[in-house]
Amino acid sequence: MVNPRAYLAEAIATYGLVFFGPLSVILAIASFGEELTTMSVLFISLGHGGAIALMIYAFGHVSGAHINPAVTIPMMITRKIGIADGVGYIISQLIGAVAAAATLKAILPEIGAKVNFATQGGPSDLLNNSIGSGFAVEAVLTFFLVTVIFMSAVHKKASPGWHGFTIGGMVFLVHLIGVPLTGASVNPARTFGPALISGFWEFHWLYWAAPILGGIVAGLIMNYVFVKQAEKEA
Repeated sequence: MVNPRAYLAEAIATYGLVFFGPLSVILAIASFGEELTTMSVLFISLGHGGAIALMIYAFGHVSGAHINPAVTIPMMITRKIGIADGVGYIISQLIGAVAAAATLKAILPEIGAKVNFATQGGPSDLLNNSIGSGFAVEAVLTFFLVTVIFMSAVHKKASPGWHGFTIGGMVFLVHLIGVPLTGASVNPARTFGPALISGFWEFHWLYWAAPILGGIVAGLIMNYVFVKQAEKEA
């Protein structure tokens, strides 16, 4: 069992992501217009990548800073965290996400509501609004996010001290590519908090199913092909 402080750490870290990430979306649209531009996508990507990197450095030594059910579930399956603790992490993440979205509603009720407090809106026109393509994008993006997490934060031979920068950089890349396609969730908690506060639930299942599937596949491959081998050699 982990220290109960880890649950609070997960809630606060997820609050940080779901406050600064969606806030970057709200401000980008207010500043650069409702149509996605290069500047707005960069702004949003930096908001999410920066929040993740800083929360990892702040809370990684307390809880591991999962900040994402699609990370916690592969960690449970590969026995990096117990089932009871994993469930506690996910509940904490969802609570933190809802609290952050509620804060945004209190601070920016009008301009936030225009974008459903940055709830992802499903596959874009670039994907011809295809559910299959949107599912594939979210699954592949999460696959590489969880791959980077396992190989930079879990692997015994990973360079120490770089995991926050590396994972934050991957989150930046995920949003740089994914925002124009699906809104780039790769995190059910990130989508759940704004969805609950805004009441916008369209395509919501996609932002749970695809990231979790992509995360599980990555976790299994990275753990049993790379991480376990390094543990045997240690």
